[in-house]
Amino acid sequence: MDEHSRTHSRWPLLLLGLLLVAAGLALAIGGGKLLSVGGSAYYLITGIGVIASGVLLAMRRGAALWLYALILFATLVWALWEVGLDWWQLVPRVAILCLIGIILLLPWWRKPLHSRGGSLALVGSIVAAILVAIASQLSDPGRTEGTISNASEEANAVNPAQVAGDDWPAYGGTNAGTHYSSLEQITPDNIGELEEVWRIQTGDVAGPSAPSEITNQNTPLKVNDSLYICTSHSRAMALSPETGETLWEFDPEVSTLGAEDFSLWAHMTCRGLAYYDAANYSAAPDANGSADNSAPTDTAASNNDAPNSDTALSFDIFDNSDIFSLDLSFLSLLFSVEDESDTQPMLSETDVMCPRRLYLPTADARLIALNADTGERCANFGDNGEVDLTNNIGDFDPGGYYSTSPATVTENLVILGGHVTDNSSTDEPSGVIRAFDVHTGELVWNWDSGNPDDTEPLADGETYTRNSPNVWAPISVDEELGMVYLPMGNATPDQYGADRTENDETYSAGLVALNLEDGQVEWVYQFVHHDLWDMDTPAQPVLIDLATDEGTQPAVIQPTKQGSLYVLNRETGEPIVPIEEIPAPQGAVEGDWTAETQPRSALNLLPPPLTERDMWGASPFDQMMCRIQFNSLRYEGQYTPPSLEGSIVYPGNVGVMNWGGVAVDPERQALFTGAKYLAFVSTLIPREEVEEGQGSASEQGLQPNAGAPYAVELGPLLSVLGLPCQAPSWGDVAGIDLQSAEVVWKHRNGTTRDSMPFDLPIGLNVGVPALGGPLTTAGGVSFLSGTLDQYLRGYDITTGEEVYKARLPAGGQATPMTYTGEDGRQYVVVTAGGHGTFGTKMGDYVIGYALPE
Repeated sequence: MDEHSRTHSRWPLLLLGLLLVAAGLALAIGGGKLLSVGGSAYYLITGIGVIASGVLLAMRRGAALWLYALILFATLVWALWEVGLDWWQLVPRVAILCLIGIILLLPWWRKPLHSRGGSLALVGSIVAAILVAIASQLSDPGRTEGTISNASEEANAVNPAQVAGDDWPAYGGTNAGTHYSSLEQITPDNIGELEEVWRIQTGDVAGPSAPSEITNQNTPLKVNDSLYICTSHSRAMALSPETGETLWEFDPEVSTLGAEDFSLWAHMTCRGLAYYDAANYSAAPDANGSADNSAPTDTAASNNDAPNSDTALSFDIFDNSDIFSLDLSFLSLLFSVEDESDTQPMLSETDVMCPRRLYLPTADARLIALNADTGERCANFGDNGEVDLTNNIGDFDPGGYYSTSPATVTENLVILGGHVTDNSSTDEPSGVIRAFDVHTGELVWNWDSGNPDDTEPLADGETYTRNSPNVWAPISVDEELGMVYLPMGNATPDQYGADRTENDETYSAGLVALNLEDGQVEWVYQFVHHDLWDMDTPAQPVLIDLATDEGTQPAVIQPTKQGSLYVLNRETGEPIVPIEEIPAPQGAVEGDWTAETQPRSALNLLPPPLTERDMWGASPFDQMMCRIQFNSLRYEGQYTPPSLEGSIVYPGNVGVMNWGGVAVDPERQALFTGAKYLAFVSTLIPREEVEEGQGSASEQGLQPNAGAPYAVELGPLLSVLGLPCQAPSWGDVAGIDLQSAEVVWKHRNGTTRDSMPFDLPIGLNVGVPALGGPLTTAGGVSFLSGTLDQYLRGYDITTGEEVYKARLPAGGQATPMTYTGEDGRQYVVVTAGGHGTFGTKMGDYVIGYALPE
C-alpha cells in the first residue's frame, strides 16, 4: 500500500476514534458526578473503557475491537441484571453501543485493524445483544393478562338509576356517574365495521389571547332528538344526533371580567351541560334506563279524555312545513290523572315555559338555564335565565373562579361547585357547594367546608369562607337515599399546609356525603391526610350496587390521583374494600408538618416506587443525566414531602387517574379505566427569593403562593431531551373485577405518534398518558380517546384487547358517549379539540361513529 492509501485509510479510524473519546469523556465526567451523588459506577467505568477504545482505534490497534467487545458484553450483562428482559429499559443501555459495534465491523474500520479475533469477539457480543432484544419482545413485564366474566351471576338486577339507555342525559350517563350504557349493538365482533358518519366543527378555536390551558373536554348529552354540547368559551349548541347538523346555538358572550383578554386565566373549558326534564319525575324508567319523557306513567290508560301518553301533541303552523313547530307533549301532565284520589304532580309555571332545560356553566362564573328545545333563555330562572355565581364569593382574579364541570340536576335542585386557581395565593375564593332551585334559580342551601354546619343561604354582603377546599369535579347524587357525593379538593396552596384550619384538615382530599334536602354532612372519608402533593379528589364518584360476600351493598367508588380506588358503602361511608394506613415519609420544611400515615386501598393501580434503575432516556447520555437528577432530588417513595432541594412526586400531580375517572359495568361488576404514570418535581422557594408578581399562568412552572412563606416550582421529571425521565409505560388501560377487587388485565396504551418532532404514520407502542374519561357498554366494548396520540380506541372489556382504532383530527382529551339514533343505530360520539398544556393538537371537532346501515 502506498503512502497515500495508508493516509486515506487512517482518517476513518481517527475520526471514529475521536468520536469515541468524546463520548467516553461525556460518560466518564457524568459518571463521576453520578457516583458522587450515590449512583451507579457503570457510567464512569464504561466512559473510561470507551475512551481507551477510541485511543486504540485512532492508533490502529486491533485491541480496540477486543476492548469494545468486552464493553458491549459487560453492558449487556449489567443491563439484564438491572432491568431484565424489559425492551424499553434495554434500549437506552444497549442500542447505541450495539450500533457503534456494528459500525466497527464495517470494512473501512475493521480491515485496517487486522484483528480477526477481535472482530469475532465483537460479532459475538452483538449477536448476544440481538438475541436478548428478540427475547425481550416475547414478554412485557408490566402486562397483566386475564379475563373478566361476561356477566356476574351473583349480581342483582341492574339499578336503572346507574344505567344510560337510548339517551345519554347526564355527564356520566346518569347521576351515578358510571359512564355505562345498556346499548349492545356494537360488540367486539363487529366493531371493526364502526365508521365515521358525521363530523362538525364548532368554530370555537384557540386564538392568540387564549390561556395556555384552553381545552375541549366536552362530553355531549343526548336526549330525545337532540345532542347537546358546550365549547371552550361556554357556547352551547344542539345538534342532530344522526347527522351533526346544528339545530340551535347559544353564545353567552363570556366576559373577561375586566382583564385585557383570557391569556392569564388558569383554565378555559366546559366539560359538559346538565339536563332537566320535569316529565322524568313522573315517568318510570324502562328496562334500558330511559324514561318516557312525554307523560307520567299509568295515567293515560285510566283517563280516556287525556292526551295519549305516547304521542307528542304538536301543531305545524305552516302545513307540511318544518319552519315552525310547537311540541306540547308536556301538557299531558296538566290533564292526566289516574283517579280523583291519586293525581300526578302538575308542572310548575316555570316548567310550562321551559319544560326541558339545560344548565350551562360559563367561564365568567354564571349558571344559565336554556330551553333545550330552542336554545332560548329560561327567563324565570334567576335573572333572565341566569344566576350570578360570584354572589357572596368575594374578590378573585379574572378566571380564578367558575365551574369547569357540569352541574348535577335532581328533581328539585341544580348543584355545583367550582374551580379555584391553585397556588396563586392564600386568599382565594371559597370552595362552596351550592344547590339552587331547579325551577327558579333561588339558592336553597350552600355547603361551605369552612363553615360546614351552617347550610342556610348567606345574606347579601356576607362572604363564604375564603380559601376553603373546593369541588371542581362532577358531583354524584343518589336521589333514593337522598345523598350528594362531593369529591373534595384542597385549600390552596397545595404544597404548604401549616396555616390550614381544622375544617381544611377534615374535609380536604376526600369524599363528603351530604343530605340532599338540606346540605348537612352525613359522613366524610379522607384519602390523603394533610395533603402536600396536590392529590385532590379529581373525578366523579361512581355509584353502584355491588355484590359482596355480605350481599349487595350500595357502594360508591372514588378514583384518585394517588392510584387508589376507594370502595365505600355510600350510605354509611364505611370501607367495603379494605383500606390500610401505611407509614409515610416525614420531614416537612420548617413550620409545616406531615401525617405519620396515609390511606391506601387494597384495590389500586399504584405503580412501584421509583429507583435509579427506572431512569430512562433515548441514549446512555440523557439516561445518565436523569439518574443524576434522580439522585440529586429528595425521594423516599410516595408522599415524600416538598423540599427546598426539590422532591419527586410519584405518582405526579396529573395523577394515576384524573377528571376522566372510570367506567363501571354494573352487570359484569367490572371497572375500566386508563392509568397515567408520570413523576413530577416539587421545589419550594423561600418567599424572599421570589419577585413580586412573578409566576406562571398555568399549573406548571413557578407558582407564587402569595401570602405563604414559600412559592413552589412544579413540573414533570423530564430529561434534557424533554422525554420523561422514568421508563415507559407512561399510560395503561386496565380492567378490574369489582367482586374480587383484583386487576384482571392491564397493558400499555398509546404510541409515540404525534409526540415526535416529525409526523410519521406509525408510532411505537410505549404506553402514553391519557387525559379523558372512559365509556363502557353492555355490548362488551369500552372506549377511550384521551391519549397523546390522536385516536379513539375500543377494547374488549373482558380481555382488554384493542379491537378498534380510529384516527382523530386533533387531541381527543374528552370522554366519549353513546346513544341510539332515530334510525335505530348505536352511535359513539367524541370531542376532538386538543389540550393546551397536554400539548396535543388543538381543534374544534365533534365526531359521530356508527355501524353501517
